[in-house]
Amino acid sequence: MSDRSLTREEVRAVDRRAIDEFAMTGLVLMENAGRGTAERLMELGIDGPVIICAGKGNNGGDGFVIARHLETLGCDVHVLLFATPSDLSGDAAVNWRILETAETPRVVLGRQPALSDIDHALSHANWIVDALLGTGTVGEVREPYRTAIAAINRSTRKVLAVDLPSGLDCDTGEPIETLADGTAICVRAAHTVMFVARKRGFDNPASRAFTGDVHIVGIGVPKKLLDEVLAPQ
Repeated sequence: MSDRSLTREEVRAVDRRAIDEFAMTGLVLMENAGRGTAERLMELGIDGPVIICAGKGNNGGDGFVIARHLETLGCDVHVLLFATPSDLSGDAAVNWRILETAETPRVVLGRQPALSDIDHALSHANWIVDALLGTGTVGEVREPYRTAIAAINRSTRKVLAVDLPSGLDCDTGEPIETLADGTAICVRAAHTVMFVARKRGFDNPASRAFTGDVHIVGIGVPKKLLDEVLAPQ
């Protein structure tokens, strides 16, 4: 595979072309992403509960798939939803319904979660999976994600970020928002599992403070499409 990194728009184009030109579905892509991430986390070693912090978008949907596969592999998994089920749509909503039917342990924290509830849940984790925000995030980091990010960083637990750490700009590799005191509103992960290829921002050495070790996982996109997207420019 090429070492060329992809911009936010190129990442979106991969998904769009896989669906529109190659008749893949978003559910298939999400399934492959989540399963690959779960397998990589198993390789890293799990020795206790895995707490998955999920947002309402497709990044959260990836987290739901991760939870299902980890549970199938015998792991103790709990999902924290930083939204309400009615906020979910599309493929993320489908995978949430699967968790509901499967009775996978989950807590709906909603849009204004109590900080004490987050801290209590994270205190039991061996790993925290950051599936809050994806590559499309721009502008300021809004609640409840600001609070969730702060709690994750405060927990001192091992963190694996899904596709990129929540709060990191995909193209620049810098936090989307930094407070006046220098505090970055961005998850600091020990490992980041990214999909298809490196993101352009990860070429910035400063991103390493937030990404930790970076792993690339395929999502089943056909080689023809990958060759076209990753061709040197």
